[in-house]
Amino acid sequence: MNIGILVAATAQTGDLAEIARLTESLGYDSLWIPEHPIIPLEMKTPFPAARDGKLPDHYAQWSDPFIALTVAAAVTKTIKLGTGICLLPEREPLITAKVIASLDFYSGGRVIIGAGAGWLREETVIMGAEFGSRWKRMREMVEAMRLLWTQPAASYDGETVRFPAVRCEPKPVQKPYPRVLLGAHGPKAIERVARTYDGWFPLVQNPDHFKRDIAAIRLRAREYGRNPDALQFTAIVDPHDSGPSADELKVFRDAGASRIVLFSQKIGSQTAAGMAPELIRKLAPVVERATKI
Repeated sequence: MNIGILVAATAQTGDLAEIARLTESLGYDSLWIPEHPIIPLEMKTPFPAARDGKLPDHYAQWSDPFIALTVAAAVTKTIKLGTGICLLPEREPLITAKVIASLDFYSGGRVIIGAGAGWLREETVIMGAEFGSRWKRMREMVEAMRLLWTQPAASYDGETVRFPAVRCEPKPVQKPYPRVLLGAHGPKAIERVARTYDGWFPLVQNPDHFKRDIAAIRLRAREYGRNPDALQFTAIVDPHDSGPSADELKVFRDAGASRIVLFSQKIGSQTAAGMAPELIRKLAPVVERATKI
């Protein structure tokens, strides 16, 4: 069982290079950085993770995840570099494919893309995408990027993503390409993972439900002619005060998770405010527990 941690990277987070070094030295397998390119000053969409619907202020302060992960890549050798999550529909596909491939190349093949379609309608629209078709755009972006990462002359002709034959280099180190894990929930997410994505990256509160949904994804993937054993399942888990116990880690492992990423809204606020080193050290015993199950 691998353990990662998600850090909200802001101007107040502190020395990201030192945070990455610390994460690696304590045995975490991965460091994850979230994305919101902009936050509208006027928004009606409620924040789904808060009872009052109010968005924490630090969400408007997040750095670009790929710049943050490049800093981390430059000072580490082994930890995986993850986006948690990258809002693909709000990005341009050609540049995004180039950025991901370049980071994977220079990091020696350590990139994982946790990706989602986004919940903030006003942000999606401002960034140039249609909110109602964002899931289609996301799927088309993933399909198009895979071609760009693997083909010497790649072209794509979808409904929301289109470009003629182009070269896109460097190619990623990972073959055939970096994994794209879907960060989403519900029956449609199960169908989307089974059909298109390289794995699943949900927030998990109930391991039993997680196990049930993984079984459903594997079954549907087989029906789509895909190899279910090739899919990767990473659970985002609230560590509370001391992180999952050994028994809790076993439950997640037996459910099908190969990795747990430690994160909560409280952790997001704390890391954004400069407490990442303290939290990374505090939760390090979870890494040791995971090595023993």
